[in-house]
Amino acid sequence: MVPMQNPHPQAQPQPQLQPRTRPLPQAPAPSPDPSPDTPPVPPDTPPVRDALALVRRTESVATANHSIRSALFARMLADHRGAVPGSDYDPELLFLACVLHDIGLSEDGDRNQRFEVDGADAAAEFLTAHGLPAPQVDAVWEAIALHTSVGIAERRGTLCALVHAGIGMDFGIGTGFVSDRAGAALHAAYPRHSVATALADEIVAQAQGRPEKAPPYSLTAELLRERSTPPHTTSLETLTASGRWGN
Repeated sequence: MVPMQNPHPQAQPQPQLQPRTRPLPQAPAPSPDPSPDTPPVPPDTPPVRDALALVRRTESVATANHSIRSALFARMLADHRGAVPGSDYDPELLFLACVLHDIGLSEDGDRNQRFEVDGADAAAEFLTAHGLPAPQVDAVWEAIALHTSVGIAERRGTLCALVHAGIGMDFGIGTGFVSDRAGAALHAAYPRHSVATALADEIVAQAQGRPEKAPPYSLTAELLRERSTPPHTTSLETLTASGRWGN
């Protein structure tokens, strides 16, 4: 799911990716077509393969494709910023946090808290069952729980910042360094299927009549308010439709 955005956004600054241990290099100077034409591929590890199978089995096609695109966008951003895999960040954890970030919208992930926290809990259980150590599980939990928290995720280390930014990139935010060919290839592999509308529908459906799912001032509460007010179109849908990739 995308972070909440101002309906009248100003120019988007570069995400501040601040690892807990050492700063990342500054972004290189922009060029007209700077990114590779072929998007990255998911890490080939058992947890990643099983996470991909999980989201494809339990999430809608629109949500699963959004999650995969977000993971690959996040890796493209890390490469663009000169982040060193295995030193500045863990590529497997980055992919897992992104691909599982909306698992709280699945039937199994729908519990008794806001979808971000339900998803973080479900992801933590999945990763623990796959033998990941507690510090790694906790890092993924935090990145998923905070992925809609603008101004907070960016301050909680490189993993949180990259997850937050990669998800935003799938809604057209901060994609200036991505070549048209790379964007087209990514969407050919993982089509959008009106993703903003699908996500808004799923979030609202979960929260209707369940106030614990929509705490005041949360993204879910705002989507509920917008869907209950004519013309019943959310700002998420409007902003996405007008963005680089469309809805």
